[in-house]
Amino acid sequence: MSVPPRGPVNRAGSAAARAPQPISSARMAAFEILTRVGERKGHSDELLHSHLTASLSSEDRNLATALVMGVLRWQIALDGQIASLLSRPGQRLAEQVAIALRLGAFQLQHMDRIPAHAALNESVELCRAAGQPHAAGMVNAILRKLTRAVPSRAKLYELPAAFAERLAHPRWMVERWAANYGPGAALAICEYDQHEPPDGSLFAAVDTDKPLPDMDDGSRLVAEIAAAALPPELIKPRVWDACAAPGGKTLLLAARVPDAEIVATDISARRLAAMQRRLQHYTYADGVQTGVMDAAVAAPADPFDLILCDVPCTGTGTLARNPEIRLRLEVAELARQSMRQKAILRNALEQLAPGGRLVYSTCSMEPEENELVLEDVLATRAVRQLPVQPLLEQVAAAGALTQDSAEELLRTGVRKNALRTLPGTHACDGFYAVVLERN
Repeated sequence: MSVPPRGPVNRAGSAAARAPQPISSARMAAFEILTRVGERKGHSDELLHSHLTASLSSEDRNLATALVMGVLRWQIALDGQIASLLSRPGQRLAEQVAIALRLGAFQLQHMDRIPAHAALNESVELCRAAGQPHAAGMVNAILRKLTRAVPSRAKLYELPAAFAERLAHPRWMVERWAANYGPGAALAICEYDQHEPPDGSLFAAVDTDKPLPDMDDGSRLVAEIAAAALPPELIKPRVWDACAAPGGKTLLLAARVPDAEIVATDISARRLAAMQRRLQHYTYADGVQTGVMDAAVAAPADPFDLILCDVPCTGTGTLARNPEIRLRLEVAELARQSMRQKAILRNALEQLAPGGRLVYSTCSMEPEENELVLEDVLATRAVRQLPVQPLLEQVAAAGALTQDSAEELLRTGVRKNALRTLPGTHACDGFYAVVLERN
């Protein structure tokens, strides 16, 4: 139940002294979810679809979602603003206090339809309800200062370090993007990441006798390329989706190649079970075989004509969809992911039939997980890289892509014979995909 409007608190000290006031269900749910995300007890998407929001009305669920995703997207910038207003430089706040401040600051600065008094008062109450009544006055005072602060605006020219701070991204990450893709593309990525990502903007709405799975455009684009990579003359091709969960690509392959024998595996039993339940909703996936398997060290029996390796990665191309990644990821993680990706790719290449093809893909923006993986593995394997452009043209010719997106992808989305989408440049997450063929 939402809190009825009430007058603002006039003195910072009185915020801690007054009797507790009710807190809206949406803000309470958002606070709990952000607490669990911060404690690494779940991912935002899973928690927003859990029992924590099950009893909320549609309106409150939408507000809770906006609060959680907004705070995670802007947390780095919000923390910087809050730190500058603390009475003691470098003061360390209890996590519950920090979350209450972030929620209030986000609403005050990024949600025009939220009354300032509601954002301020309920943040104070969240602090009190979390067992931090001594900090209520400080929360009240800082949020009042933010209501009077002049909004930050983009300068005519900014260094990557400056727009990384303004747009709430880790500096090290943005400076890498600027070096790899140029400052303009890095700025466009950061701006894209601060909004709800669009879905369905790349693909045309075409009539089909098979209901296609709901999936983001980048994932679908990789799956469409994989389906197009399968030579059409094969009568009953064998296909392995080696890192299959959550199953969207598996489903699209089943829809596009109905005569194929498809095997879908994943290392996570929990994720595979969820994928199996998803497959049951699509009759054209009835023949898909599934199993728990570590693709780095094992494989199904018999060689395959097509293998899709959409490998686990840091996910830096999906920050608009998974904003907490930017708060957790450290540079050292790139090397760990790269080692595992190389192991998966090497093992999968061993399972290719002569003339068989493999699509290697990630949703990472980092060369260590993409080009450098290919460079290392291909130096010791009898395979060749095929150009991705003809396959994109084939997907476009089939009418799946809109004309504008097809032209843009063919013009700017192909780098060194590989697919490379950039958030902000293309209307989807950042994906990398390359097609290999066994000699």
